[in-house]
Amino acid sequence: MPVDCGPRARPGEMTDIKHLDLPAARGARGSVRLPGSKSISNRILLLAALARGVTEVEALLESDDTRVMLEALNQLGVRWIRHPGTDDYRVEGVGGPFPVKEATLFLGNAGTAFRSLTAATALAGGHYTLTGVARMHERPIGDLVDALRQLGAQIRYLGKPGFPPLEVFPPALHDRAEQGAGALTVTVRGNVSSQYLTGLLLSAPLLAGRVTVRVEGELISKPYVEITLNLMRRFGVEVERQDWSVFTVPKAFYQSPGRIRVEGDASSASYFLAAGAIGGGPVRVEGAGRDSIQGDVRFADALAAMGARITLGEDWIEAAAPQTGRLKALDLDCNHIPDAAMTLAVTALFAEGATTLRNIASWRVKETDRIAAMATELRKLGATVEEGSDSLRITPPPEFQLRPHAVIDTYDDHRMAMCFSLVCLGGVPIRINDPKCVNKTFPGYWDAFSRICI
Repeated sequence: MPVDCGPRARPGEMTDIKHLDLPAARGARGSVRLPGSKSISNRILLLAALARGVTEVEALLESDDTRVMLEALNQLGVRWIRHPGTDDYRVEGVGGPFPVKEATLFLGNAGTAFRSLTAATALAGGHYTLTGVARMHERPIGDLVDALRQLGAQIRYLGKPGFPPLEVFPPALHDRAEQGAGALTVTVRGNVSSQYLTGLLLSAPLLAGRVTVRVEGELISKPYVEITLNLMRRFGVEVERQDWSVFTVPKAFYQSPGRIRVEGDASSASYFLAAGAIGGGPVRVEGAGRDSIQGDVRFADALAAMGARITLGEDWIEAAAPQTGRLKALDLDCNHIPDAAMTLAVTALFAEGATTLRNIASWRVKETDRIAAMATELRKLGATVEEGSDSLRITPPPEFQLRPHAVIDTYDDHRMAMCFSLVCLGGVPIRINDPKCVNKTFPGYWDAFSRICI
């Protein structure tokens, strides 16, 4: 499927492109090799950095988010190299807190990097400043800071209280904890972002003592915490869990597993699986499947509930449209697939009935307020959208006649751009503003999407 990216530009060269025009497509078919998972990539990079020994990281995601993490680790004294011509890296672990004790880190709009490095630097015994883009400074971090202060962290807000940028000083408990003096307990809220808990868990071994983390309120996005626990285990630290409310990190040190491979990104898989369900298919994604540690592979279950034909292999998933008729609307608690649920919101345009997505309050503190943004852009296509504090209800336009030539704003949010690419499968052309925002997690997205459209 040809796409119009403007003069002299190709889909894979999203640099200064202001918009991308997607023509009407007849359907979707083919296969896609997924890029590495962002969530897994940045967790592995931090674990490899803090571990004893050298870690060979295979198939690391190449994106804006991993780039800022790698640059930050370099500033903090972690040596790494990229093997020429590959997405494989060699990371030399520092075996504990970062050796560089003073640095200013610019972390863009990478929440996985900002939250985890806030915790790691707060317990590293140095003086650090953490900043990001304007939107990062609007994303709350107060719950994490409050929790870290319980551990003796000294953190000062450089702007609005509760939000980045931050200035970090050596923690008051650092010396005592290093000497193994007693166990520590900390409480963190769980109903805003699971990244707060992840940051605490990943950095707890820096305190060289047993740390118990208690979660206050309902923990959202539990599958992302499962990823954290799984990867910590791979690096030699086994966390004890009591339901989803108490996590105990033993006195232990990270040890490199030697070699570790990054799974394909299950969140990115959702766009192509939805394309297969909407556009006939089959469309196969390779790199994540039945054995994935990512919760977003359960997006395939949601598509199946809508009537799509789903087939799973060990490391692949395939989706096709219903044998007869249209997809059906569903009412779903999306706590387990918060990122992939965005794709369901656009898929709802092609489903009979009104689709309701619940328990998505975390959308409001992401790269943009995704509930408001999604509602605004869906209405441009003729959908009726009811916006709740933590929910969306989407009814497709009458007779599924999407408004052609809609201009979709993406709010500097990679997932908004990728989700709305699916609209062209409704047989209408669409314009995507600021298509380069996909570089945050999937720089090659437009090429990959173009290849499956027919």
